[in-house]
Formats: sequence, structure tokens, C-alpha cells
Amino acid sequence: MNVPSWQDTSYGSKVRVARWLVEVVGEGQLFTKTAMREAFPGVAQIDRRMRDLREAGWVIDTNREDPSLHSNEHRFVAQGEPVWLPGRGKAKPQTRLTGTQRSDTMRADSYLCRSCGVGAGEAFDDGRGAAQLDIARRQVKLVNGSTERQLVTECNRCRVGNRGSEADLADVLRSVESLGPVERKVLAQWMAADQRTYSLLEKLWGTYRTLPAEAREAVKQAVCGESQ
Repeated sequence: MNVPSWQDTSYGSKVRVARWLVEVVGEGQLFTKTAMREAFPGVAQIDRRMRDLREAGWVIDTNREDPSLHSNEHRFVAQGEPVWLPGRGKAKPQTRLTGTQRSDTMRADSYLCRSCGVGAGEAFDDGRGAAQLDIARRQVKLVNGSTERQLVTECNRCRVGNRGSEADLADVLRSVESLGPVERKVLAQWMAADQRTYSLLEKLWGTYRTLPAEAREAVKQAVCGESQ
């Protein structure tokens, strides 16, 4: 079957904007709302047709997902369903989250990003912007070997970094089974508080691991020299 051109007005605007992204913009590249509107003069709601592509698996980032983008910019990250083929690209049932699902998920996650722990509106460690929380669907491998998509709260940065990731519930449970009684009790306390406090020793270890090789060697010499 011939692939339509984005300029073929016999196709709907959703198909045309999809082909425009593929033919003109290209995966991984930036485009602006202004450029898209100029490419489709007189086409009503072209912005909405572009957003509709997300329901067909197209990944199009805004500054909400990628803080490096300006408010008028988008990034065409990845192509989804070929919506120009008959029967393809139709919205799947129950793809949209309800307000209740969003609020229940955020409440269960203590209004924190479950990947990095940042709260809504809090500044990121590098000082570049504040966190915006949203709901992601994380692929989870269950004990019986099947997989399902479960809802989880993530910040705008982690949603980008965690795309396509999968959590292995069976592997986590096996690790829990390997814990001794004392370790299991400590883990239970962390779970009850939904947070973990780090000792000075653990903080030092984390900082040491981030140092360049030369700096790590200097710290190693200081520690090993004192312990001998």
C-alpha cells in the first residue's frame, strides 16, 4: 500500500499531521506549534489532532515532559501506530485516566515521584525548574509471568527517563525472601514510614561513588591509611 503524503488533502488532518512529523520533522527533532500551524493553514484544531496521536502510541514531548523545551516547542520522540493504514491508530478503550484515578494514585504515592522522591513544585537538585507530577503507566512483570500496566506517580523528568522500563515484582519478592529477620524488620520500618533515613556512613559511600577516579583514590588512601 502506498504511504500518503502529508500534503494529500484527501486524508484527514490526524493522518496528515502524522505524516508531516515523519516526513518533515523526523524522530528526535524539535518543532514548534507555529511551524505546524503554518504547514496546515486553514485546518481547524490541528493542535488537537497532533495530541490525538498520543493515544495511538506516538511520543511527542512538551516542556512538561522535557524542561529543556520552551512553551512553544515540542519534540517528536517516537512514531506509534501507522494511523494512515485502515483500522490502525484507533484510540484504545480506557486509555484516558479519570480525575479519580489520578487523585487516588497520587494519594497512594504520598504526592511524591516514585522514582526520585521529589514533591510537586519542589526544585530539582540542579536548580533547573520545579517538579511537575503526573501519572505514568509502568509495566510490571507479575509473579505468574504475565505483565500489566500499573499507575504510578512520576515527575516530568523521570517520566522521560523511565519510558519503556519494566518492574519485576517476582524478582523483588525473591529478594525479600532472602532477607534475614533483622533486615526484614528494618525494611518494614522504612515501608511503614514510606521513607528511609541515611546514616553518615551511607551518605559518604554515595558521595564517594560519584567522585572522579583521582578523587576516589585520594579518599581511599585517607580511609585505608587510618584503618591500618
